[in-house]
Amino acid sequence: MPVRVVLEGVTLRRGDFRLGASGTLGEGIHLVTGPVGSGKSTLALALAGVLAPETGRIVQEGIGSMTLALPFPAVQVTGDTLGEEAAAWGVPPGPVLSAAGLPGRESDDPLRCGQGELKRLVLACVLAREWDLLVLDEPYGSLDCGWKRELSRMLGERRRGITVLLTHEDEHLPRVDEIWEIRDGGLLSLGRVPEAISRWSRPPRYLRAALEREAQPENITQADARDAACRTRG
Repeated sequence: MPVRVVLEGVTLRRGDFRLGASGTLGEGIHLVTGPVGSGKSTLALALAGVLAPETGRIVQEGIGSMTLALPFPAVQVTGDTLGEEAAAWGVPPGPVLSAAGLPGRESDDPLRCGQGELKRLVLACVLAREWDLLVLDEPYGSLDCGWKRELSRMLGERRRGITVLLTHEDEHLPRVDEIWEIRDGGLLSLGRVPEAISRWSRPPRYLRAALEREAQPENITQADARDAACRTRG
């Protein structure tokens, strides 16, 4: 059964902040961009069913499993050890800890780990499972450049479901299927890649440089921008 999330005339409110959103998210990776404070976390909570719309409705179709990864991983920790934390996500501790760069640390106390270590663990646990809907709120935060690249690689291996990537990261991004942008209190669909790239008001500088040379990248990674520039020079 196809999976999709439909936002029908939605208004989201947190305190004095309001965000309007309409549109349909189908299978694939959806990039949602916008500056800090624009409403990405508010939207993430609503997509995950944590925050109810003030008006309108969010309809999930074919969604049997879903999860939300929050910006600050410590708030999601429930286990007394890293091994228990992995098990709480329903994944085998050994392979997941290795994937997170924490091999042999099953007995470590999560709250004595660094923010980056916890972030890697939570993301490794999340990405070790298949979800019909996966919402990632600022997943690149607390990661160094190497782990940002690794996260993008792992995201690129997802083959099913809807992945919503909400971030202001502008260097290490995965290939995506659709781009959305939050502007002036509203969620705007820019469409599918690659056509959406030229409609992006705040693209990463490497994409902007390619577009200024009239090079059309096939997707949004740095490699895509380099390939487009090479084709133009050729």
